[in-house]
Amino acid sequence: MPSDAPTPLQALSALGQSVWVDFLSRESIRGGHLQELIDDYAVVGATSNPSIFEKAMGSGDAYDEQIHELAAQGKDVEATFWALAQQDIEDACDLFHPVWDSGQGRDGYVSLEVDPRLAYDTLETFREAMRLHKEVDKPNLMVKIPATRPGLAAIEDVIAKGHSINVTLIFSLGRYAEVAESYVRGLERLVAEGGDPSKLASVASFFVSRIDTEADRRLDQIGGSDELKGKLAIANAKLAYAHYLEVFSGPRWDYLAGKGATPQRVLWASTSTKNPAYADTLYVEELLGPDTVNTMPEETIKAYQDHGAPQERLRAGLQDAKRLLEQLASAGVDYDDLTDTLEREGVEKFSQAFDDLMQTLSNKRETLTPA
Repeated sequence: MPSDAPTPLQALSALGQSVWVDFLSRESIRGGHLQELIDDYAVVGATSNPSIFEKAMGSGDAYDEQIHELAAQGKDVEATFWALAQQDIEDACDLFHPVWDSGQGRDGYVSLEVDPRLAYDTLETFREAMRLHKEVDKPNLMVKIPATRPGLAAIEDVIAKGHSINVTLIFSLGRYAEVAESYVRGLERLVAEGGDPSKLASVASFFVSRIDTEADRRLDQIGGSDELKGKLAIANAKLAYAHYLEVFSGPRWDYLAGKGATPQRVLWASTSTKNPAYADTLYVEELLGPDTVNTMPEETIKAYQDHGAPQERLRAGLQDAKRLLEQLASAGVDYDDLTDTLEREGVEKFSQAFDDLMQTLSNKRETLTPA
């Protein structure tokens, strides 16, 4: 292959999908590794969550000096975390700023999640999102809000205030439709109040691999429908994308687009393959389509760079996707119960990760500032 031929990730990007890395750490930001991903792996954004920060802050010594300083200032563990996270997010935003600037705000975003323990509190989620946007104060920050039912109103309200949002933990088609509606309503309110919708962006993060994990588990319990395994996540995503194409077209959307609004792109999250029987690039290969984002852990990025075969597949097989949902229902898999379970567990996992993170930082503080 000639050296000037596009890499698989460059070819994927040329088809309209943006590659964001699902990881962030001070070491990767300051040591040049994140810049290497930007330069060599077509990475144009980054996402974080409590689990990611727990891994980053719990290992190595990159945070030790600031932890010690904050302890000396009398900051508690929670305030310490937000100070550490803010520093990382600001540095990452600066690193991605040229990407954001050159693409007129299409990419180059870094995501920071609100405290996941607020997922069922609309007002506190709104206040926390507004606080994070004020504290970080970077144009390419996206604050993450979980797509719980109480989260929907907070999403709309933050959008109406002109701030960029990454809506996370979406599993069901019904909830995705509500998320898209919240975004559009927020934009309508922003425009009605004289705001500029071109200054913000949003993504709707649809979780992928966990859907297959749970569907396969339920099929195992039922028995006898092995041919349906490993298919729901991709079918679900394809149907979500079809809805995206409907929402962001037509007179209602055209009015907002005329004011400078941009569509809320669908972002595929949780795209590392959990089942070793499935290809390691399954949730990249099958979900490639224009105006989408795939946020991948680094191992998935490198696997795709090594043996990806980019081709648009996202709009193919819609009838098969609809049929699969019917087949799963006939086999006894309750789609609504499955997705409700995953949403609830997703909030619980991120809340637990936040608690684990607080414990990790507490332990570090004790070793760095002995009594």
